[in-house]
Amino acid sequence: MSLMNVFGVSHSALTAQTSRLNVIAENLANAEVTTGDPETAYKGKYPLFKSVLTEAQGQGDAVGMGVKFDGTIEDTRPARSSYEPGNPLADDDGFVYKSNINSVQEMANMMEATRSYQTNVEMMNTAKQLLMRTLTLGQ
Repeated sequence: MSLMNVFGVSHSALTAQTSRLNVIAENLANAEVTTGDPETAYKGKYPLFKSVLTEAQGQGDAVGMGVKFDGTIEDTRPARSSYEPGNPLADDDGFVYKSNINSVQEMANMMEATRSYQTNVEMMNTAKQLLMRTLTLGQ
């Protein structure tokens, strides 16, 4: 793998982490939405990533060349319920339902995605510095 490929791999990671942050933002925005039916309560989403492989030149071996955002999956946990008989959205039994999002878990996921994004930016900066040093070798 050449040093120039580092930029492509890091770019794919930055794009994937941006998509991850968008999914987390959507989950956090809908964390406290209330409804009267557990089936219509917002279901959390989680990103899926897929390795992007390419064949090594002439060797036939698959080599990792980045990552790709491959959609989302829904959280299968049941909606949270609370007894609020005075709420206009309450069902016949007096319950309202909220999404199955755990805000603390989402915040931890957000911090992890942010750190991963920062790491990939640093990797690109390091590769840039190495290339600049290579250009000054002949001086």
